[in-house]
Formats: sequence, structure tokens, C-alpha cells
Amino acid sequence: MGRRRKGQAVNGWLVLDKPEGLTSTKAVGRTRWLFDAIKAGHAGTLDPLATGILPIAFGEATKTVPYAVDGAKTYRFTVRFGAETDTDDTEGTATATSVIRPTRADIEAALSQFVGEIEQVPPRFSALKVDGARAYDLARDQEEFELAPRIVSIDRLAVVDLPDPDHCVLEADCGKGTYVRALARDLGRALQCLGHISALRRTRVGDFVQDEAVTLEAVKQAAEESREAVLGLLQPVDRPLCDLPALSVTPVDAARLRQGRSVLLRGRDAPIVTGPVYAVSRAGLVAIGEVAQGEFHPSRVFNLPE
Repeated sequence: MGRRRKGQAVNGWLVLDKPEGLTSTKAVGRTRWLFDAIKAGHAGTLDPLATGILPIAFGEATKTVPYAVDGAKTYRFTVRFGAETDTDDTEGTATATSVIRPTRADIEAALSQFVGEIEQVPPRFSALKVDGARAYDLARDQEEFELAPRIVSIDRLAVVDLPDPDHCVLEADCGKGTYVRALARDLGRALQCLGHISALRRTRVGDFVQDEAVTLEAVKQAAEESREAVLGLLQPVDRPLCDLPALSVTPVDAARLRQGRSVLLRGRDAPIVTGPVYAVSRAGLVAIGEVAQGEFHPSRVFNLPE
């Protein structure tokens, strides 16, 4: 048997507009194949039901995934009132129903309790681990288990539309770890009408926004056109680092950093900075690290072509 082809060195970010019905893992697999890339990963799982922004990192960009994951996210979602499901979305089985339907005034009055630092119990059908097993596997097997509540941050929650008594469209700006399905469930409970997600779209992940997102079909067409066309869809490796200060270093210091060694920030023009920064040399990303007492200590180094 011949040796399996590993792919090519591809570095950068693809802002994918994930279609409904596809898992995040399969979306990464398909784009990795289309790019013929050695390595790929994503920044923040989207449920199969959900559509929208799924940032996919290739090659050296995978080292910046934590910074994309930590970025604020925006979701537009539809809550269907009148039933709670075991999955907190339309794919599940109804576990309780209600004939109560809230007014717009009722909904807007209830939203304030879900803004700020709030306590949230994740959905039972989630990828969280319980004693080494995935919660969704335990839930499918009808095992008894409890998920501990966690503190999440929601900066904004607003009504976008109320198309009929059964549905409400909302938009949320939230932080890492927030489950929108749990938000829909808890809103339904607060309004005493019960509810679950019937549609969900992510429109922002950190600095990535939906206006720059590309579809799988567009990626496929570019890959069929030429290697240059598909690579032209990529964003720079350092795109998620926009909130960190950039530090310019000499080629000599860049070589030292790539060996994992720290460098002193010398001279009267040395920047006065502390905390997390990223270093660049000749406009290329070199390392991410911390500055302490005038010295830059790399934590992740990058091996990008000059």
C-alpha cells in the first residue's frame, strides 16, 4: 500500500459560513480536504442546527485559536414558545408544553435578568464531560447526571422581531462558554411559557464578522479554479491577535524568539508595555508571549515563510 498523502503547508484563517445540518468537525474536514492542508482546527463549535461564522485555522494559525475562542460572539436566534425539549432545540423530544404565550412587553421585561454575569446550566446534550464521558452520550443513554452551573457573560440581549405568538427572534452579544440553547430554555421558563431554539445563526466571533464569511460552495469553486484562488480566501495568521499590542523586533531577536528564548527590549525607543503581546519582524508574525521587566518571554512561536 502507498503512503497516505499528508497534504501541504497552509497557514491562515478561513471565515466559513457553516451550513445547517453539518457538524463543526465535518466542516473542518471538508475545508481541510479542499485546501489540501496538513493541519486544521476551528475556533468555537457550532451545533449542526446552527449556521454562520465558523473560523477555521490552518497550519500555524492553529496556535492562535485560543485568542479567537476567547473573543466575544454575536448570535441571532429564534425561540419557539410552548414547549421545552430534551435537547433545547427542534431536534429533541418535547418534555413539557404550555399554552401560555408572552407579549413583546413580557419578553423585554424578562431579558434584563439574562444580561451581565449570569449563572447558566449547560444543556444536557452538550460536549461537556461528566466523569470522563460526554454529556450528550449520557443523555442519549438516558443516564442520570447533573451538569454544574457556570458563570457566563452576556453583554446585550435584544428582541429583533416577533413574527407570531409562537416565535421570537433575539440577538445576543456574549462571552466564551455561553450556550444559546440554555438561554432560550431559561427564558421560556422565566416567562412560564417554556421554549427552545428553532433557528440559530452566529454572526460574529471576535474580529471575524459575517460580511467576510465564505460558503463551502465558494471554497469548492475556488479550489477547482486554482491553488491561488483558494489560498486567496485566507485571512492572516495573526488576525485574532488584534486586541494585543504588537511588538516589532529585529531579525536577530526574531531568530532568538523562534528558538524559544527571551529577548531584552533595549534602547530609548523600547516600548513601555507589560502583559500579553505578539512580536513581528519584517511584518511577519514571530511569537506570542509576555513582557515583564523589559524582557519578552515567548509562549508560542511561529514558523512562517519569510
